[in-house]
Amino acid sequence: MTDMLTRPPYHRDDQEHTGDRFDQMPPPPPEPPYVMPPSSGDRRWPRRVAGGAALLALVAGGGTAGGVLADHYLIDHTTTTTSTTATTVSSSTTGTATVTEGDDLAAIVKQVQPSVVTVMVDGARSSSLGSGVVISSNGLILTNNHVISEDGTVSVRLSTGQTVPAKVVATDTTHDLALVQATGLSGLTPVTFGTNDSVVVGDTVLAFGAPLGLENTVTSGIVSATNRSVDTGTEKLTGLFQTDAAINEGNSGGALVDTSGHVIGINVAIATASQDNSGSIGVGFAIPADTVTSVIQQLKSQIN
Repeated sequence: MTDMLTRPPYHRDDQEHTGDRFDQMPPPPPEPPYVMPPSSGDRRWPRRVAGGAALLALVAGGGTAGGVLADHYLIDHTTTTTSTTATTVSSSTTGTATVTEGDDLAAIVKQVQPSVVTVMVDGARSSSLGSGVVISSNGLILTNNHVISEDGTVSVRLSTGQTVPAKVVATDTTHDLALVQATGLSGLTPVTFGTNDSVVVGDTVLAFGAPLGLENTVTSGIVSATNRSVDTGTEKLTGLFQTDAAINEGNSGGALVDTSGHVIGINVAIATASQDNSGSIGVGFAIPADTVTSVIQQLKSQIN
């Protein structure tokens, strides 16, 4: 898979094969008006394959020579062999204001953005990058297990740009969730979780995270479907929300938020048109809030 932010160089030989005249070719398109943020080492995007499409774990990773390396996991997207049960956990709505459709989505972004972080793992040979959400004022972070599954030094970067050391304190491989404790922090704003029964197909949602390493990114869309199942080969995730909000590698562990500013899901994967084209096609998946809040309680019991 090649770097999605670059284009292959033009070669005169290509025109000789096609019969086109070299001097009649249009000029190359301008360079993108942005640059990728610097990283401490290569980044990589582990890949998961779903039937005829590619299902990607949304964690940024390293490649070589500007390209991106990908690990392949065959899965069967049409068969569900495992069911996921979740305990409904009510969440407080204190201090949040409902934003009705047609209102400025910027109000939601202002409310939620400080509670979304970037999670980085720097190893000896490679490093990875994903997203996370604050669940306690002292820096307890929820992210996907696949974001922190590689060996390396963990750190967390806040929306303000402040970066602090962190450590993994609890994991759940079955539901692909993990808790990371950032150090030296206080006074953070935890996210507020919604519940599954508040989600209806067609609802407006916002996706928060660091797609392709571009931190503090927000995209919008709708809930496209509910109760989707994904088999990654290592775990079977069921009851997922599907959304057409643009999410990409690096969004893993980020928040899918409704128009009340409540987190209704944790971004976990996307489907793409093929194994060689990993860009968003508007088919993303998120672990629903009821599952997330139930797992959080179990993970907290693991912390010594």
